[in-house]
Amino acid sequence: MLKTREGQKIPQVTFRTRNDGQWGSVTTDEIFNGRNVVVFALPGAYTPTCSSTHLPRYNELAATFSKLGVDEIVCLSVNDPFVMAEWQKDQNAPEITFIADGNGEFSEKMGMLVDKSDLGFGKRSWRYSMLVKDGTIVKQFVEPEKEGDPFEVSDADTMLKYLSPTTAAPEPVVIFAKPGCPHCARAKEVLEANNVAYEEVAMGKGVTFSTIRAVSGKGTAPQVFIGGKLIGGADEVEAYFSKDKRKAA
Repeated sequence: MLKTREGQKIPQVTFRTRNDGQWGSVTTDEIFNGRNVVVFALPGAYTPTCSSTHLPRYNELAATFSKLGVDEIVCLSVNDPFVMAEWQKDQNAPEITFIADGNGEFSEKMGMLVDKSDLGFGKRSWRYSMLVKDGTIVKQFVEPEKEGDPFEVSDADTMLKYLSPTTAAPEPVVIFAKPGCPHCARAKEVLEANNVAYEEVAMGKGVTFSTIRAVSGKGTAPQVFIGGKLIGGADEVEAYFSKDKRKAA
């Protein structure tokens, strides 16, 4: 039976890393001591739930977690450093620290190493998340032991609610943009200046001005949506955030 380790110290482990094509290492002391760290562990890089939901949502909420005093968000999986580095690039998640528990040593010491040989995975980490303060596990959300790959409690929104029940998660933002378009670049600069995580839908590969017109009613780029509501182009985005700042003042 998988048990939480709340109130216990993080296991002592040295992880192997790859940075700029070079081998390196980082210890659990370096990651956790004197810091507030959120960890979410998952069965494998590039797997469906991990790539479509678990990791992306933590990536979306990274700035929100930072405002709440979280120093680092760690994604951990029993994969090798090469796979984790490529997965980070594929997911465009520079705000998340990817840790490869290649030998499963950390997961085993956490009591979270499980046998997924029936899927051809071998030994992998069970899915869970935890808040670690100065090396001590303060809170741990462990997925229920069910058949398959349950994903009910280790998500980013559950962790956010635990950290701050009154903090609302930011609304999803999508920008339809044309490569090389200066107005699109300006709109993205405004979003980034306001620490807004966004998903970009770039023209090309089947996305045309007809696509933009179909979803927004307008035939120009960029077109920005926040929380499912059309904001508009670069001028409208600038006005939207200027209005928010005036309200805050």
